[in-house]
Amino acid sequence: MKYGQKGFTLVEIAIVLVIIGLLLGGILKGQEMITQAKIKNVVADFSGISAAYYGYQDRYRAIPGDDPNADTRWTGAFKGNGNGQVEGTYNNGGAGCPTTLTSSSPETCQWWDHLRRAGFVSGSGGGNPFNAVTGMLGVQTGNGSGSTALSGFAGLIVCSAGLPDKIAIAVDTQMDDGAIDKGTVRGQAQTSPNPAIAATASGAYQETGTNVYTLCRAL
Repeated sequence: MKYGQKGFTLVEIAIVLVIIGLLLGGILKGQEMITQAKIKNVVADFSGISAAYYGYQDRYRAIPGDDPNADTRWTGAFKGNGNGQVEGTYNNGGAGCPTTLTSSSPETCQWWDHLRRAGFVSGSGGGNPFNAVTGMLGVQTGNGSGSTALSGFAGLIVCSAGLPDKIAIAVDTQMDDGAIDKGTVRGQAQTSPNPAIAATASGAYQETGTNVYTLCRAL
């Protein structure tokens, strides 16, 4: 006895396609929610560091890291030189700040120690915190040598490295004007982790899915 070959009916195929569509839609929606959460976290980093800075300045009438009285305020702390600048680079020359500091550690590392001792930032010691995409967070004055950074930043800036293009563009747009080289939030393309801050921005933002940026915001 011969049996005819059985296959899926149109209704069954339609049901499978609907299920696949729902699964793909759920995955894409989940990815978008994760991206939005990261954007919010990066924005919160900038806002939180700014609030900590102004809180410290209001309480002690000094800049964290540069505070000339930090050593008398807390046992084991090291003081800054009190010249109104946070000397050093946000990434401590690319190596990041060590948790255990010494009197020769740059003020950009003492910054975190002073804020933590004052209770404005969680943790202890001078190590850099990281953003939602594991890029380094840090603070410095200008580009670290007293001149302007990113086409006009001469004062204190907070920088967040390793941001994928979609996140970097969204953060700049939400917090400022969306232009890479203008306003209070500016960026530069990066090709290596936690790069030094350049004197000028590197072209316009380009959302390719592979570009990565470092953003800095004036404090």
